[in-house]
Amino acid sequence: MDTFSYDVIVIGAGPVGENVADRVVRGGLTAAVVERELVGGECSYWACMPTKALLRSGSSLRAARSLPGAREAVTGGLDVAAVLRRRDSFASHWADDGQVSWLDSAGIALHRGQGRIAAERTVEVTGEDGATVRLTARHAVVVATGSSALLPDIAGLREAAPWTSREAAAARTVPGRLAIIGGGVVATEMATAYASLGSAVTLLAREALLPSAESFAGAHVTEALRAAGASVHVGAEVAAVTRDADGTVRLTLTGGDRVEADELLVAVGRTPNTHDLGLDRAGLKPGAWLTVDDTLRVIGEDGTPAGGWLYAAGDVNHRALLTHQGKYQARAAGDAIVARAQGEPVEARMVVDEDRRVIVGFTVVGPDVAELLHAATVAITGEVPLDRLWHAVPAYPTVSEVWLRLLEAYGR
Repeated sequence: MDTFSYDVIVIGAGPVGENVADRVVRGGLTAAVVERELVGGECSYWACMPTKALLRSGSSLRAARSLPGAREAVTGGLDVAAVLRRRDSFASHWADDGQVSWLDSAGIALHRGQGRIAAERTVEVTGEDGATVRLTARHAVVVATGSSALLPDIAGLREAAPWTSREAAAARTVPGRLAIIGGGVVATEMATAYASLGSAVTLLAREALLPSAESFAGAHVTEALRAAGASVHVGAEVAAVTRDADGTVRLTLTGGDRVEADELLVAVGRTPNTHDLGLDRAGLKPGAWLTVDDTLRVIGEDGTPAGGWLYAAGDVNHRALLTHQGKYQARAAGDAIVARAQGEPVEARMVVDEDRRVIVGFTVVGPDVAELLHAATVAITGEVPLDRLWHAVPAYPTVSEVWLRLLEAYGR
């Protein structure tokens, strides 16, 4: 078996994995990424880029129709074929040549195949041809494999071959009738896109749309979808799904109502891509979200870093399932790996007037800590009580979390 050695190995070459690798290379380390699909990840080919392209034409047409002077010039609907061609271009026609070229230019090695942790700081990569290579890391292994669409336990659902967000983003044709299970961002986004493309959309949500946002946001989106011609059912729960020989999908709701569609999209959440990574070799549970500390090191079941060499950034740690947040975590993880590899010390202390419960002194040593000084100045000169500082929650993951660690060390 061929063996290659690097300072850092990143499993997953989406935007998070790319940013981790780029950060450590910029810090003077060597890095390799492992990818079993397309370099660039979910956002580039099956999410952010193609979905926004699908939405854009419809939103432009609605804007023109609402503007006097332009409204009169609009005589037809969308050219669906042209919309899909434009979508294809934004997804790079599902080819990752450009991303691979960027890896080369950045000095990052690429190994294609399924990566699995085989031992401490060791990853084995099995390619499509069955050949396996072994990669060893001098400093760290980073899991950045993202997440996949969750399919709930509904009778007949898997057998009905539903769409997930991937199929919806990459569809070659627009179904005449589209049923959607879910009421979150993906469900409402795809309902908007396909309604504009001519589908008769039926949205089935167990609770109000966009339940994690302020209630007025979901209410406005519900109103907009209905105005666009979509049928929105709040409080609907699907009990069973079947697909006929002719392709018709039939959904039975818990109350007995039935819905028919030509395609079914399921958008009810995400599940971590951690099933086939060899996590058990690191004492972790395969298929689970990975718990991390403030520097993105994976925490084991005993509450301590899992070996100290394993990191997780992006969706897999379940902190914030957003690409821009994942990229932010990637930079933080990369900086932490480089700092540990270089042996840079980091220490912080604060001096507290216990009678008044305010900070009167602050000292911090380490890389990139200058950004903390102004916050310390405000806390000291403003004599901000410690009880109030507890509510100034620092953004995660940033070096500002030093404040949280100091407050925790002092106690309430």
